[in-house]
Order: sequence, then C-alpha cells, then structure tokens
Amino acid sequence: MRQRNDTLPARTDPLNESPAGTPHRRIRSYVLRQGRFSPAQQRARELLLPRFGIPFAPAPLDFDAAFGRKAPRILEIGFGMGETTAAIAEAMADHDFLAVDVHGPGVGSLLKRIDEQGLTNVRVVQHDAVEVVTQMIPADVFAGIYVFFPAPWPKKRHHKRRLMQPDFVHELALRLEPGGYLHAVTDWQDYAAAILNTFAAEPLLLNTAKDYAERPAYRPVTKFERRGIGLGHRVSDILFRRR
Repeated sequence: MRQRNDTLPARTDPLNESPAGTPHRRIRSYVLRQGRFSPAQQRARELLLPRFGIPFAPAPLDFDAAFGRKAPRILEIGFGMGETTAAIAEAMADHDFLAVDVHGPGVGSLLKRIDEQGLTNVRVVQHDAVEVVTQMIPADVFAGIYVFFPAPWPKKRHHKRRLMQPDFVHELALRLEPGGYLHAVTDWQDYAAAILNTFAAEPLLLNTAKDYAERPAYRPVTKFERRGIGLGHRVSDILFRRR
C-alpha cells in the first residue's frame, strides 16, 4: 500500500519549518497520480464518502462522535485499494479504524468494500497523512498504527521523501497509548533497515523483537505482497510498542 497524498499548501509546524524557523514547503513523501476511477469506485466515493468519510479539519477529532461508540482505535496510513484495511477491520470488529490516504480510486475501492462487507468500524480521511496526524489527532489515542508498504523512493537522492522520517515517527509515537504498537512493513530492505533504526532511535518506542518481527496473525498477505515475494523481495515487519 503505497502512501499517496494530495498536494496541499504548506503550514507552519515542526515538520514544515526550516532549522531557522522560517516556514517553507515540506518535502512530500508522494507524487499525486490519481489515475482513473472505475465506475464502481466513482459511485462508491460519491455516495459513501459523506457517510463514512471524515473531512480534514485543523482541530482535534472527536472519535466517539465519529464512530458512535468508544472502542480501541487503529490508524492506518496509506491503505492502497483497501484490501487489508477491510480484512483487518472485519476480523477486529471491536476496534475502530481511521484510514488515511489521498488516492481517489483507492478511497472509492475501500468505501465499496466497507459497504459490501457491512463494516461499521471504518472511517476514511482523504488527505495528507502528515497533516491529519499533526493537526487532527490528539496524543495517546491509538492502540495501534499501521504503515504498510509506504512508497520506498528507492533512489538515494529521493530518500528524503520517504514518509518514515524521525520527526514523523516521533509524532506517531506521541499518538499511541502506552503499550500501543507502531507497525510498519516494507519489501525494500534498505528502507526496512532505515525504519528499524529510526524506530529504535525514538525514545518513546521499544522493539517487540530482536530486530524484525514475525508477521502478526492480524496482517493478511495481500496480492501486492505476494507479487513482491514472487519478485524475490523480502518482506520485513517492524513492530514497536510505546513505552
């Protein structure tokens, strides 16, 4: 699930400032290529986003109001076409899932799955994940955060665009409950090593394994992942908990 987000105006915050404190445009972890909607995706997005979507707003989100109940909460960043999101949400019906991505066809695809599977515990935000986390999410609210297969930006000169940078990992850690887990997955080994080192350097996080973790039972193997394995890519799970 490659992270794809909209291009949005920059704002003044710790992730968006120069070392001198002068606001500048944040380096984005994506290039927006919306692609074509299928008729079903377009219809689902038009009809279901008002029902299951949460508009971006620079104010703390009221989770109990958004989901109509109080339950453990999971954040997923970059859900692709929603296959994994829907499968995990169906298996973990006692949890509420906030799914964030900007890819329009993917949003339509997930909404279609939500409707077809009768899921009531998923809400979708179509917006830049960094801005959602830093502007909408209070501290200590998530039992878990998933970042599965973020865009690897494999060329060295593009590594600065990778989503899992130290500043953002710190922001994610702050939004975990004590004992909550941060789970990243990638099939690019240099990115896996970078994520592992970044998580290990974050004082709020503690590794659940010696280095890479075994794939947890809750994470299904997707078509995308099987394709990567077929190409000889090793899939690495990095799973840390909030201290």
